[in-house]
Amino acid sequence: MSFQEVADQFVDYYYQTFDSNRAGLAPLYRDTSMLSFEGSQTGGAAAIVDKIVKLPFHKVAHSISTKDAQPVGEDIVVLVTGQLITEGESNAQMFSQTFYLKKEGGTFFIQNDVFRLVYGA
Repeated sequence: MSFQEVADQFVDYYYQTFDSNRAGLAPLYRDTSMLSFEGSQTGGAAAIVDKIVKLPFHKVAHSISTKDAQPVGEDIVVLVTGQLITEGESNAQMFSQTFYLKKEGGTFFIQNDVFRLVYGA
């Protein structure tokens, strides 16, 4: 499977799972993983999933606009842009998210995850 195919499958799975069952993202992270969410850093799988699960909204829908991937040795960097709508909101918010997917045996996990909302100028 090519790095682009891995990235495409990862992005589809990540956002479908985030939108339906955020706790289900736990297997994608490890104790060495790091999340930067709007400038706030969290390390370790348990703490990352706890932060994601406790975000102040219960329902969210992501719409992916672009996804770009590049190989880094056996690993993969993925940049995603798109829009998200949280429950109770009628206006979508633009976002950017970058993942560093580290190869582990025959699979990949999220080593680094950087998320930012993108505000208009």
